[in-house]
Amino acid sequence: MVAPSDAASLLSEVDARLAVALPEPVCELDHDDAWQLLVVTILSAKARDAVINEIRPVLFERWPGPVELAAADPEQVEPVIRRSGTYRTKARAIVGCAKAIVEHHGGQVPASYEQLVALSGVSHKTANLVLGIAFGEASGIVVDTHVARVAERLGLVAAGRNPKQVERRLTGLIARERWIAMSHELILHGRHLCRARAPSCPACALHELCPSRRGEPEGDWKERAEAEGQLFAVRGDQSRLVDAPAPAPARPAAANDDDHHEAEDDF
Repeated sequence: MVAPSDAASLLSEVDARLAVALPEPVCELDHDDAWQLLVVTILSAKARDAVINEIRPVLFERWPGPVELAAADPEQVEPVIRRSGTYRTKARAIVGCAKAIVEHHGGQVPASYEQLVALSGVSHKTANLVLGIAFGEASGIVVDTHVARVAERLGLVAAGRNPKQVERRLTGLIARERWIAMSHELILHGRHLCRARAPSCPACALHELCPSRRGEPEGDWKERAEAEGQLFAVRGDQSRLVDAPAPAPARPAAANDDDHHEAEDDF
């Protein structure tokens, strides 16, 4: 792991390079407002964004807002979100979330971390993401499997650290005003380029900075960053890289798939 005295400089350079690739990093979950973002983020646990983006139009056409969803029976919602996995638990979560928002927040998604995490199905990670995107509030760095993997490969965190430990480390290394952008930079970089099984090291803008790199870099880092930026035009968990593996199909939801919900820092 990189020494603390060097880690802040390293993360600052990582941020600078990824900002070239991603001048306006965005969340790849489709949404029109804070309410939709909250729901699709809850549904995205253990599911690919591409799958949730396909579910979203049907879900919100039938139940457009918290009032409509709060009045729904979770059993009505289950078939619509089945492809998201753990659909029974997720149906109860989003209906319960809608009811709380209607009853306690006037039908509006609260802009408070404490109020968000008190809602059904809302984890620390979900609250960070919603606050950052919908309200511009930097409550933390969103740590998913992609962020944790990139941070570990860069030597910013030791192997095997849990999401809370990764977040604590990263937030201590970079200014708060960069937390929101950094979250999405690392998520997108890990999803589309620094993949778990087939990282594209030669094409990586961070090649020279990474102790886990393989092979020789292609051109200078700015050229790689600009090329990397083209990958982020693709929506969902896919990549335009020729050698990218085909995206894995969504996990089939079992008939009794209702006993488990990874609400905290889904990996």
